[in-house]
Amino acid sequence: MEGKNAEVRLPWRMFWTGFAIRVLFITFGHSYRFSGIQDHFQFGWEMGRIARAVATGRGFSDPFVTSSGPTAWCPPLYPLMMAGVFKIFGIYSALSGWVILTINSIFSALTAVAVYEIGKRSFRGKVALWSGWIWALYPAAMQYAVHWIWETAISTCLLAVVIAVALRVRGVGEASQPSDQKRTALWAAFGLLWGLIGLLNPSLMVFLPACGLWMLWGEWHDILANVARVTLAAVLCAACLAPWTWRNWVVFHAFIPMRSNFGAELYASSLETNDGFPWGGTISIFAATPDQRRYRELGEVAFSKERGEMAKAIFRANPGRFERYALKRVYFFWVSVPHPIDGKLMTEVFRELNYSFLSLSGLLGLGLAIRRRQPGAPLYASAFLLVPIVYYGVTVWARMRSPLEPLICVLGVYLFQSADRSRVWSWRE
Repeated sequence: MEGKNAEVRLPWRMFWTGFAIRVLFITFGHSYRFSGIQDHFQFGWEMGRIARAVATGRGFSDPFVTSSGPTAWCPPLYPLMMAGVFKIFGIYSALSGWVILTINSIFSALTAVAVYEIGKRSFRGKVALWSGWIWALYPAAMQYAVHWIWETAISTCLLAVVIAVALRVRGVGEASQPSDQKRTALWAAFGLLWGLIGLLNPSLMVFLPACGLWMLWGEWHDILANVARVTLAAVLCAACLAPWTWRNWVVFHAFIPMRSNFGAELYASSLETNDGFPWGGTISIFAATPDQRRYRELGEVAFSKERGEMAKAIFRANPGRFERYALKRVYFFWVSVPHPIDGKLMTEVFRELNYSFLSLSGLLGLGLAIRRRQPGAPLYASAFLLVPIVYYGVTVWARMRSPLEPLICVLGVYLFQSADRSRVWSWRE
């Protein structure tokens, strides 16, 4: 019993250690202090602007520097969380920065618990142990929690928890299958988690159908019960998303399930001057620029639709450009997104080597898991295949790989833990 209790406490020890390290870095590294240039735009970028509008009573609006009216440019959950912090601790204040980054850090550290469970269920205790502690302690796993006011750390955590829930539903790593009552509760959690993910980062929802189908695979003996569970999950997910979709219908008189900016993003990615990577942003944030004037003149929905049509015209006039840019983004998603060197060459070299090494380790670990038919390997393969698809078509930033990094961590550890240590190597071979 004592050993079992220690095993239960271990992942939570990882959580508290990881959380303490993150908060200490935020506090003593002063990462909560953001530049005031561009009217504090680096404090959450568009989400920060929307949060300010909500906190000052203007509603969910104004994603750029100037007042521009209602918006669905960003999904709602993270800006609303930021707005609550702004109301209590001050708009763009250092204390608000500290609180928001600390909230990020809770979820980033909690990811270590999910990583531990994924490793333990799919592989073995040693893989789980190393994976959990690496996530808790490795600086690269902390960066989007302690430096970025964005949803990345939270959505990464929720996707890792979804995968752990999927493994539980299938009984992976357990001596017996879960009871009907427990399975129903897990399906309910699955629906709620995907609803929250949709309100944070809708791009990740391309993985939802594959994840659900994997959970159902091989469960044909209890079709009616599983249909009821899937229906329950779908209803709970829809209940999370429906208020936002309805708000968008009422405000914009258009069906906008999550975000309104896809056309604008696609246009920015189509321009030859951007070479497939709109580093300067989707549109200029300043009121006097032609982009912003057009945005305010047409309204957000019509502007994005117009930009989407312009993007399609560019791709039609330049056959092969979309495919060429998409292939470039596939490469950079896994190998290392281009990044300004800023005179720190060795820092950039180390960053790129670290980024590509992690991707290679995760992909090789996935290949080994598939070859050995490890539990969960098809689920992980579908995540690697589907999660980046939207980004391949529009743009790639390093943070967009973050939702896959818990799996990359587990699979990379699995790869190295699977090395054959019994063989003695010699240069004479």
